[in-house]
Amino acid sequence: MTEKERLEHGAIRDYYNRVYHRDAGVEAKVSHHLRRLAWRFQPWQGKRLLDVGCGSGTWLRAAVDLGAVPAGVDISQVALDACKRALPSAELHCGPAESLPFTEGEFDFISCLGALEHFLEPQAALCEMIRVAKPGALFLLLVPNAGFLTRRLGFYSGTQQAGVREEVRSLRGWQELFESVGLRVCRHWRDLHVLSPSWIFRGPWYGWPLRAGQTLALPFWPLSWQYQVYYLCAIKE
Repeated sequence: MTEKERLEHGAIRDYYNRVYHRDAGVEAKVSHHLRRLAWRFQPWQGKRLLDVGCGSGTWLRAAVDLGAVPAGVDISQVALDACKRALPSAELHCGPAESLPFTEGEFDFISCLGALEHFLEPQAALCEMIRVAKPGALFLLLVPNAGFLTRRLGFYSGTQQAGVREEVRSLRGWQELFESVGLRVCRHWRDLHVLSPSWIFRGPWYGWPLRAGQTLALPFWPLSWQYQVYYLCAIKE
């Protein structure tokens, strides 16, 4: 890692420790959306799951409840401390995704949900995920869509992390990135986690009607208009 990269990672780490995960001490509830997502990939019993950019561990907790053996990496120690309190048995490491502290072929399932777009080198991070994956492993990647209708209409400019680092690609652009490192896309589908009151009523009250309208519309919008999209991938044979 170059000195420039160390400084950039340091600035990103500081942001996540001080701002993004400042409330990580309060254990978050595992959403119905994440529980349904975990059920989708049954059986988990005995499978080693690595979540890259695991945050405080809500997705890991959903899978662990169904028998997964958890491991996580995040750049924020504050988030990992919260994750460790919720999952004392999890193997957790603090550091950038571009250099994973695991040996080759350790994991049955690797996820990276809403984090890849914030990495300095997403291609390098994906190569690391492939390195630590067992033969036949699955990769679940959740990424933002540059074609998101609300973004194209000028009503949305990115997440609160956009000021630090956020690289948004088209759906085709993401697929090309995955294929460039040796992954093949098995299938993809829309992310509908926003179908909940907690998302609609987030932020100032004057934004609630727009959020409600968008929430009602998302299930009917084509994939190319969606906010985020899940990609389930495997290593090319």
